[in-house]
This record gives sequence, C-alpha cells and structure tokens, in this order.
Amino acid sequence: MDGERLAASLTGRLAGLEFVDLGTDEVTARIIDAVLAWAAEQGWRSYRRAASVLPLPPPMTDRHSVLDVACARRDGPPVVIEVDHTDRRRTWEKLVAEADAGRVALWVRWGPGRFAVPPAPIHLVTCEVARQAGPVGAGRRHRRTPGPARPAPVHSTHGVDPVVEPLPLPSAEPGV
Repeated sequence: MDGERLAASLTGRLAGLEFVDLGTDEVTARIIDAVLAWAAEQGWRSYRRAASVLPLPPPMTDRHSVLDVACARRDGPPVVIEVDHTDRRRTWEKLVAEADAGRVALWVRWGPGRFAVPPAPIHLVTCEVARQAGPVGAGRRHRRTPGPARPAPVHSTHGVDPVVEPLPLPSAEPGV
C-alpha cells in the first residue's frame, strides 16, 4: 500500500534526525523541516500550513483547519502530514477527513514513546525523543541522539573490600 510505503520512507528519513536541548515548538519545527526535506527528495511540491478540507469548529465554521505539511506529487494522490507531540482527537479527525478526500494521511507523532495507534486510514510515523525538565520557567527540553545508548561506565573495585556484611533485619514477631 502506498501509505505504508510512504510512512516507512519517512520513518527512515527521520531516523537520522538529531538535536539536543530544544523546546517543544523547536522540536516540532525541526521535524517539519525534515518532513519538507524528505518531500523535496521525492521531487514533490510541498506546502507548510496548507488548508485542510476539515472546517474549524463553531463559531469559525466558515474557515478551515490547516495541515502542517501538504505535498503534491505527479505519481499519486497528495500526501498530508501532521506533526504532534500529543495525542489529539482533532488531528485524527482532520487526517481522516483528508484521507476521505483521497489524500494519503501521515501522522508524525514524537515524544518519549507509548504512541497511540490512530484509526485507519491514518499511517503512523513515530519519532522517539527524550525529554527532561529545563531551567525554571523554560519548560521541558528535548533531545534526540540516534544510535545505541552509551554503556554504563565500568566501576573500579580497587580499594573496595569484597566481603559483604549481612545487616540484621527487624523481626515481624512482637518482642523479638
């Protein structure tokens, strides 16, 4: 299927993405830039913040929602991509509406893991990103350093007595 192939291709492209100490908006922007580069590598025209077929909820039903990236291609239907760090029902609704209109819907979900599986026909692309607390008032900071985790350091046993002394444990019996 075209959507599965495209999701796998984009997953491969995002696998090399690296960054350290970025805020949430910066990570989203970095991933969107990588998606745009991937689309350009395919020879597609791509658009940031393209109009969606899904109208906004009341009272703005005369306006339409926007997509993070939309791609026009000669060899198949358009491809639309949303990039999120949370599970948003509105994103799913938007992508399902796009798929119903004949577009291939990809959802790039980034974060520390445990990604919800979207309903068909949305194709999930995951991008695991580690997070940590930032300086006070700065929010969370994120990093992505692909590859295997560094091994734990080897600890020295020089000057350490290998004899283990058992510690007395408190008894559960009263008076003992």
